[in-house]
Amino acid sequence: MVDVESEGGVARIFLNRPEKVNALDSAHLEELLTSIEAAAHPAIRVVVLAGRGRAFCGGADVNELERLSAQTAGAFVGKIHRVCAALRRLPVPVVAALHGAVIGAGLELAAACDLRIAAEGTRFAMPEVRRGIPSVVEAALLPRLMGSGRAAWLVLTGEAIDARRALEWGLIEEIGGEQALDRIIKNLIEGDRDALKIQKALLQLWEEAPLAESIKESIARFADAHRFAP
Repeated sequence: MVDVESEGGVARIFLNRPEKVNALDSAHLEELLTSIEAAAHPAIRVVVLAGRGRAFCGGADVNELERLSAQTAGAFVGKIHRVCAALRRLPVPVVAALHGAVIGAGLELAAACDLRIAAEGTRFAMPEVRRGIPSVVEAALLPRLMGSGRAAWLVLTGEAIDARRALEWGLIEEIGGEQALDRIIKNLIEGDRDALKIQKALLQLWEEAPLAESIKESIARFADAHRFAP
């Protein structure tokens, strides 16, 4: 259910359940988590998260959602969170290569990546409220990416937006195909590995910490980067 291809310092992780629009069930999430954690390897410089078939990800598996109870629901969304957290923990940049549909938990996976590129025609939606449940876990990243009003529009209305609006709203960074993805990968590989690791950590700190703390930590990290300079 998950394919991994590695070449030239790039690990490409593919959701591979195309007959189910790459819907995420517990088994898929566990396999995905293992693949992401394995990408934290010194030979890997960039990770690309993509999907096989006609869509990136149709969200959480409907059949599993229907079986959830008050006793099991928290554990299931906890698995989604662990996968998203693993993407954020990777010491290298992670690029989400999106196409088709990016829905619910699939959008949370994309939000947990560092950069997002989408093919023309990609649709994005958070329809959970229409199914009687709230959007949770890494949906909390959406206001940081898009602003609170636009994130509220997605999670409260459940309506889909297209790639053009997603770009305008800051949900994705670029619309493009393989050529654009290759350019982004090339730029990332040309960066210094240690500097990129520090920068990724700082970006996440800036999301959460007060400004003064962010600046103080940034200065410390800058000094650390020069510790072994001639």
